[in-house]
Amino acid sequence: MTRAISLTINGKHYEHDVEPRLLLIHYLREVAGLTGSHMGCETSLCGACTVELDGKAIKSCTMFAVQANGANIVTIEGLASPEGKLHPMQEAFWNEHALQCGFCTPGMIMVSKQIVERNPSPTDTEIREGLDGNICRCTGYQHIVNAVRTAAKAGA
Repeated sequence: MTRAISLTINGKHYEHDVEPRLLLIHYLREVAGLTGSHMGCETSLCGACTVELDGKAIKSCTMFAVQANGANIVTIEGLASPEGKLHPMQEAFWNEHALQCGFCTPGMIMVSKQIVERNPSPTDTEIREGLDGNICRCTGYQHIVNAVRTAAKAGA
């Protein structure tokens, strides 16, 4: 048994019949072919799968694709302009060396974007609290905090 879903991802319309138990992260990666969001823990602990759904950062491993029916989703691939210009948050992560292995980076950038949208001038403590649901095993977080601060100052 499948269910029809229709959604918009990075400005492009998608329609598919999917099994009701298909997780949104698997839909994005395996059906839509958008592999920028990563699957880390499948238990909502790491945040590598974070995407924006109707303007809110969510962990796509905690939601079924059928629950996203009708939604507008932005993945890491959708942040850069069509011409390839990086989003200010992506640029800040690059310039501040806020990535090492890169596995957590898509989720970190998506949640960091929301942090700055909610609070255009966050303190380091507020940034760290906002990143609380995302895990990085490489950087020690200071460069990530620096990147969010830099992006906020740039008006991200």
